Amino acid sequence: MSASALGQCNVVPRTTTSSVHPLQSHRHLSTLSFNRQTANSSPALSCTRSTGFGSAIERHCVDQNRSGLFATAAVRELNGSVVSAKGHRFAIVVARFNDLITKKLLEGALDTFKKYSVREEDIDVIWVPGCFEIGVAAQHLGKSQKYQAILCIGAVIRGDTSHYDAVVNATTSGVLSAGLNSGTPCIFGVLTCDTLEQAFDRAGGKAGNKGGETALTAIEMASLFEHHLKSSL
Repeated sequence: MSASALGQCNVVPRTTTSSVHPLQSHRHLSTLSFNRQTANSSPALSCTRSTGFGSAIERHCVDQNRSGLFATAAVRELNGSVVSAKGHRFAIVVARFNDLITKKLLEGALDTFKKYSVREEDIDVIWVPGCFEIGVAAQHLGKSQKYQAILCIGAVIRGDTSHYDAVVNATTSGVLSAGLNSGTPCIFGVLTCDTLEQAFDRAGGKAGNKGGETALTAIEMASLFEHHLKSSL
C-alpha cells in the first residue's frame, strides 16, 4: 500500500523521569501519531502509547468522523421465501429401490408443493433404479436449467454387509456434486436408517415425512437463488 492510502506514521522518542524506582528513573516513551487522510483531509485517529520497563500501556483514540472510525456498515441478510412457490419448476428424482418408503416420501413432497401453490404441471418426477443413480440424474436435470431446484429422494436401510456404507457415501457425494456442478440446488432427501421401522417413522410416521421437509427446503432454496443469487451464477 502507498503512504497516501495509509496516512503518515511518526515515532518521536522522548525521555521522562520517574521517582517510583531507581531502575525506572529513565524510561524511553514513544508517542505514536497516525494521521489517516479522509475525504475532508482531516486526521481520523491519534494514538499515544507509553512503553518502557514496568510501564502500562496507554491508548487514546479520537474519532472525528460522524459515524465512527470503527463502525461497520449495515450487514445485509439474504433469505429465501417459503410463502409461495407459484411459478417455480421442480424436478423430483426418486429411487425405486425400497419403494415402499420412497413412494411415501414422494407423496409428502407433492403434498407440500400443493400447499405452497406449485402447479402439478411444474413438477416432473424421474424414477431411477436406486440411490446410487440419483446423483447423475440430478446433475443432468440441473444443467438443463429448466428447474429452480431438484429433489433427491431415496431410502437406504442398513443390512448385514458394508454395502450400506458404500451406497450412503456415494449417494451423499453424488447429490452434493450434482448441485455444485450444475449450479441448481439439489436437495438431499435420502433416508439412511438402521431399520425398516425407522424408515417408516420418517416417511409419514411419528417422526413426520422427510419428503415434505425436502420439498420445503427446495422451495426456500429456489427463492433464494431466483431473487438473490441468480445474477452471481
